[in-house]
Amino acid sequence: MELHDVWFVLIAVLWTGYFFLEGFDFGVGILTKLLARNRPEKRVLINTIGPVWDGNEVWLLTAGGATFAAFPEWYATLFSGFYLPLLVILVCLIVRGVAFEYRVKRPEENWQRNWENAIFWSSLIPAFLWGVAFGNIVHGVKIDRNFEYVGGVGDLLNPYALLGGLVTLTLFTFHGTVFTALKTVGDIRERARKLALRVGLLTAAAALAFLLWTQAHTGNGRSLVALVVAVVTLVSALAASQAKREGWAFALSGVTIVAAVAMLFLSLFPNVMPSTLNPDWSLTVTNASSSPYTLKIMTWCAGIAMPIILLYQGWTYWVFRKRIGTQHLAEPAH
Repeated sequence: MELHDVWFVLIAVLWTGYFFLEGFDFGVGILTKLLARNRPEKRVLINTIGPVWDGNEVWLLTAGGATFAAFPEWYATLFSGFYLPLLVILVCLIVRGVAFEYRVKRPEENWQRNWENAIFWSSLIPAFLWGVAFGNIVHGVKIDRNFEYVGGVGDLLNPYALLGGLVTLTLFTFHGTVFTALKTVGDIRERARKLALRVGLLTAAAALAFLLWTQAHTGNGRSLVALVVAVVTLVSALAASQAKREGWAFALSGVTIVAAVAMLFLSLFPNVMPSTLNPDWSLTVTNASSSPYTLKIMTWCAGIAMPIILLYQGWTYWVFRKRIGTQHLAEPAH
């Protein structure tokens, strides 16, 4: 296996880690409107992800940085062609971080409600747009002979990509509901489990349609295996959630995300951005990669840094592993 193939796999792993971790905290942000009935319950939901949400975003920064260094042509075409949706995602992530920090700075009802609305929308919009973006990457976009995107924003809003956005939105919301059931106690835990069933059924229908479409369009034998794993684990996560086995439900919903992302990358390889104008103009792991020397240096750096990152992030989750409820909330101090 060549180094550019290795880095394609590593970037796939980074995106998988991002969607697994950021997926459930996007879901929890969406649940502040769908599940919480009052301000204490919203505080409980936000507190479940309070210690970890910013660490989860490190995976996005690492994935973007690795793409820039390992596949500069891919990075240039992707970030210029998808400029507007990626800018919207960036603004949402900034607003979301500010909302988490500023929501409790003042006691006024309007102040807190406005920031809670910001958390909801800045969680929902990226959850949808990430699916749209990856749907276009896998399905292909208008790339010319100079490896430049020549389409418009409207071209990105095609039926396949919009279905991909619905899949990520519902899947992340389902992932958030099982995480909420795992991390909370009392009535909110029971309602999260009931909501997981409804959201999970919608997710299963959308995901099955999207993955079958992907398999029919660009799939192969390896992607078919990933498709089967994704479907089986999603159904199993639903069953585990209804059986009150929240730990298994969360693990299985996470495996569903891993398998679904793996299927997309397996369907994509060896391309990194297919061209719908001419297959010969597609970006591949070969023509979009950096020099072998650059990839070699990056591999050494990743081999040293990645285990450290995994250790400290794993320790964070271990420290904040206990369930919480409204009875654990401290009185707000202003």
